[in-house]
Amino acid sequence: MTNYSLEPRFIAIEGCIGAGKTSLVNLLGKQFDAQIVREVDEENPFISKFYQDRDSFGFQTQIFFLLNRYNQYMELTQRDLFSSVVLVDYLFHRDRLFAALNLKDQELKLYDQVYSLLSNKVPKPDLVIFLQANSDVLRSRIEKRAREYESFMDPDYLDSVNKTFNNFFFYYSETPLLVINTDEIDFVEKKCDLEELIIKINSHKIGREYYNPLGS
Repeated sequence: MTNYSLEPRFIAIEGCIGAGKTSLVNLLGKQFDAQIVREVDEENPFISKFYQDRDSFGFQTQIFFLLNRYNQYMELTQRDLFSSVVLVDYLFHRDRLFAALNLKDQELKLYDQVYSLLSNKVPKPDLVIFLQANSDVLRSRIEKRAREYESFMDPDYLDSVNKTFNNFFFYYSETPLLVINTDEIDFVEKKCDLEELIIKINSHKIGREYYNPLGS
């Protein structure tokens, strides 16, 4: 691969379930010897039960994710964010999006009390990358990676999550934002697709930009 460097020092990569967040973080981390922070869904002891019964296990699942995500972000404040590139495979606000989908009214009120205490303390990325994909593409990727707990996922739930993320990032303005349509590209298997993404990441400086690659 061509010898590139990454200009943004702290990048959060977002997207719906199956969008390719962790794959892109891993590829960029390897290419640039970056510090990586990954969310590990499998560490949540409630996740499998949640996909089987969202009403009964939504609150426990969400609070576990909230506290784990907060701890991971706060660990970054103890390190020098400028000593190396930092790549995170989620934006902290991700947790609130899922909470709004998964929690009942009283549960959400309690959740919001905790969330409001934590959210203002976490550092903001220099750049947020939103990996966009239609639901059929997401389902195909989820089936391909074959995580056992995701086999219980309701297809309608995935559609709801995807719509929620698209709506959130349509209005998002807290940091520079790069929206990448990934329907037609494969940056895992095709190096040229990854190279083009890196060029686009480095060229984005302020505001919002939409990138619709056709793939190779």
